Amino acid sequence: MADVYVSWDEYHRLIEKLAVKIDHSGWQFAQIVCLAKGGLRVGDILCRLFRQPLAILYAASYGGQNHQIRGELTISSNLAMIEAQLKSPLLLVDDLVDSGITLQKTSILLQEKYGITNIKTAVIWYKAASRIKPDYYVEYYPDNPWIHQPFERYELITPKDLLE
Repeated sequence: MADVYVSWDEYHRLIEKLAVKIDHSGWQFAQIVCLAKGGLRVGDILCRLFRQPLAILYAASYGGQNHQIRGELTISSNLAMIEAQLKSPLLLVDDLVDSGITLQKTSILLQEKYGITNIKTAVIWYKAASRIKPDYYVEYYPDNPWIHQPFERYELITPKDLLE
């Protein structure tokens, strides 16, 4: 399949569709954890819409040329949050799930380190190659296209490039 290109407007519409799906499910949660960097914007918008606290967990697995080469997953040992402890039930959000490794391993970390047992997952894009199916998603891809998100251009330029 050809690469998929997403504009800022479409990106925000997709996050809103995700919010509606979560809301229509009737599931109530007390905390959102977003995976940085891709899930930051998703988590930010969802925490504002649902008025639930947001915690941030950094996880990285892509690097190399244009940040398109999957490498070994690295997960931060700490969460960034205002609250003294995580709340349950918890909504774990990211931008997409392709292999499923990140969502799977971060779910395990949240269970083992923080004792959270009621976790559901939400992403914008779900690819069939994933080893896990997210609880909530907006678009499903039976193949594995590269999804060009609107903020990716900032990984390829510097502040000096903005002056040109």
